[in-house]
Amino acid sequence: MANTPLSPGLTKFLAQFVAAISGTLFAISDGMTYGWTAPFIPYLISNSSHIDTDHDEAQWLESSLLFGSFCGLPATIILVDFIGRKKSLLLASFTVLIAWIAIALGDSMIYIFIARFFKGMAGNMAFVAAPMYIAEIADQKIRGFLSSIIYIMMLLGCLIVYCVGPYLPYYTPSVIGVSVAVLELAIFSFVPESPLFLVTKGKVEDARKSLQHFKPYADVDKELKMITDELERQKEQKGKLTDLVTVSSNRRAILIMTVLNAGQHLCAYSVILMNLHLIWRLLVPSTWILLLQP
Repeated sequence: MANTPLSPGLTKFLAQFVAAISGTLFAISDGMTYGWTAPFIPYLISNSSHIDTDHDEAQWLESSLLFGSFCGLPATIILVDFIGRKKSLLLASFTVLIAWIAIALGDSMIYIFIARFFKGMAGNMAFVAAPMYIAEIADQKIRGFLSSIIYIMMLLGCLIVYCVGPYLPYYTPSVIGVSVAVLELAIFSFVPESPLFLVTKGKVEDARKSLQHFKPYADVDKELKMITDELERQKEQKGKLTDLVTVSSNRRAILIMTVLNAGQHLCAYSVILMNLHLIWRLLVPSTWILLLQP
């Protein structure tokens, strides 16, 4: 059956795939950051460590990342609407690049603490900006799939650091993290900003070009009108903070997200990812430990 504007082939989504993949490469680095402590805390507190570290300092390596993520929330809320989704992702990637260099070259734990704090801030920003960006550029037929790429990338990052951390030199994950960040900066810099953000800034012609890039099969004028009408509707129906409680659909959404997030952390998701190597050494029989050790 021939392709029509309503049922385009996958090749017509190529620009959206490139934007989604290149814009979420940071998630590989974020996953590596999340799992970095699993192989490297045992190294840092060992006698062979190149940095003098005790158990108390090592425990703060995990907390510094989470503190950074929490503290980065206000900046994230402001920047995604002030400089845009694309520039927020690029800023996060650049921050992660500098942080990996600091971890590789730092000769004191203070450098690692600061680097992981800023990595937490960058990860928070990127994990907010990326879903927004993908939702605004993707066709609804593949929007769900493209939105899931970020989580696949993150888990891939965890797997990478788990595999290379115990067996290769200390700086190896940093080299991989820097390479991923450079690749995102090199590719994603040439991808257009989301058309919705451009319209909010009054850059209608730029938004038109962005739509032509991402959806060459669609009626650009119709898409642009839909975006404009939706923004006008949002301006006329401005929400209030109290709507989060007074509107039943909002209450339901808050309840669902609260239960899901609480469940994620109460099941020790973060603790397991950040300490997987130590957990394995406790759970796996001693004969297997000898095989798993480098």
